Amino acid sequence: MNRHRGRARRNTDAPAAIGQRIELGLERLTHDGRGIGTWQGRTVFVEGGLPGEQVSARVVRARSKLIEARIDVVKQSAPERVTPRCRHADLCGGCNQQHIEHELQIRIKQQALAQQLQHFAGLEPERWMPPLLGPAYGYRQRTRLAMRWDARGQRLEVGYRQRASSDLVEVAECPILIPELEVLIKALPDVLRRLDAKQSLGHVELIGGTAPAMLVRHLGRLSSDDVAALTELAAAHGVSLWLQAGENDRAEPVGDARVPAYELPDQQLRFEFAPGDFTQVNAVINQAMVNQALEWLALQPGESVLDLYCGVGNFSLPLARSGAFVAGIEGSDEMVLQAQRNAGLNALARTHFSKADLSKRLADDVPAQQYHAALLDPPRDGAETLMDTLADRGVERILYVSCNPATLARDAGILAGRGYRLVQAGIMDMFPQTAHVEAMALFVSGKDKS
Repeated sequence: MNRHRGRARRNTDAPAAIGQRIELGLERLTHDGRGIGTWQGRTVFVEGGLPGEQVSARVVRARSKLIEARIDVVKQSAPERVTPRCRHADLCGGCNQQHIEHELQIRIKQQALAQQLQHFAGLEPERWMPPLLGPAYGYRQRTRLAMRWDARGQRLEVGYRQRASSDLVEVAECPILIPELEVLIKALPDVLRRLDAKQSLGHVELIGGTAPAMLVRHLGRLSSDDVAALTELAAAHGVSLWLQAGENDRAEPVGDARVPAYELPDQQLRFEFAPGDFTQVNAVINQAMVNQALEWLALQPGESVLDLYCGVGNFSLPLARSGAFVAGIEGSDEMVLQAQRNAGLNALARTHFSKADLSKRLADDVPAQQYHAALLDPPRDGAETLMDTLADRGVERILYVSCNPATLARDAGILAGRGYRLVQAGIMDMFPQTAHVEAMALFVSGKDKS
């Protein structure tokens, strides 16, 4: 009897095995939308699970006190569960929240922002602003399809990376894409598989906008027949063809290919960019985001603003259109030149663009005048080293556009320590059906709220 009890206790204490099937109830959600429950005294994060559900899940990672798993069978579903619109949703690494109704997705993202601000900085904004919302599907105007030659099957695979795997999901649809691009990905694989150079293809990038484009990266030489087949496909779908030979070479246009471009209709602005340049993938939210930035900063004609990580001028040009003088800073010569070209394209003279290493304090060659406001849209790492610089320069208003609530919260704590108030903040649903949280926060110098 005692020996039997000892064996049972050892089995309970043993860690779960990778691939093991476990059954549990889920009680709450993580900030990235995974269900949380317990199994044999261990905390379990279940991807694809929702609170209130009884599920069977497969273990994908296990430690002594924590298990990560993926949904296998939903035995009792939550009312917030919906059927994914895409048949590839269970495997594809792109969208991990198609099973969650959109309203709950928004609440999860709002809670994630609030929790990170409280956890890392002990802050709550004076005002929570309504989320910026757009279409739940059919929004994405840029995507990259991977390609891999299957030597055993003598076949080219075209698709997206599987979740937590290097394998590909061969897609026949992608409903988060704008309709023009989704139609193109349905026709694309058959053409690629007929190319002479199909074994040496790298990836294909599809770009929407007012001058859509298709970029094909290839490691081997494309024959004239290959180029002709790709040109015919591009023409049939109203996109320009660009080719990139190798990883580091710039893309080259084929024939009379147009430069990719997008517009901000509310400001009557047009932006051109190279296929490899960063641009926002959600046109509806991008326009709403720019409008909100202008409203929150409330710049007066003649005021000056510093636009850090300015890219091709997505914020700089609307700020200049409002009558402000804008100094845009970027980390690459190519982006600086593109922002300058876009300023010229839109006849906006009250702009100045320059290059600086934004992972460091602003250098002396960055214009040292007094700025009334600063806007920054950094990468996921945030902008920790710039916070003290902006405070030292006496910038009155700082608008922070973030793609990572954790680094936004860290940087917010630095600003709070320098006497800035977090006046308002809110999320922007830039990437529906995913766990990505985009946010905007406004900081104003001075403790006095009057």
